[in-house]
Amino acid sequence: MEQLFDLDAPKKATNLSVNSDLLRKSRALDINLSATLEQALQAKLAKIGAAEWASENRKAIKSYNDFVEEHGCFGEEYKEF
Repeated sequence: MEQLFDLDAPKKATNLSVNSDLLRKSRALDINLSATLEQALQAKLAKIGAAEWASENRKAIKSYNDFVEEHGCFGEEYKEF
């Protein structure tokens, strides 16, 4: 599977605006803001990537589903459950 981003890329400082109460409560719980943001961005990239893949492959997915509906799943006659 292709990586979403370069894990070895250097860190880069940035400025963000965050809800002050959210920031205060997060700091009170010693939540690592950088790690949390990276995790959230990685999840967002994965979600967008999956949606793009599904969109790009919509025709093939539909064709496969139509085939299975008409002919059944390959090897179905051999399953024992």
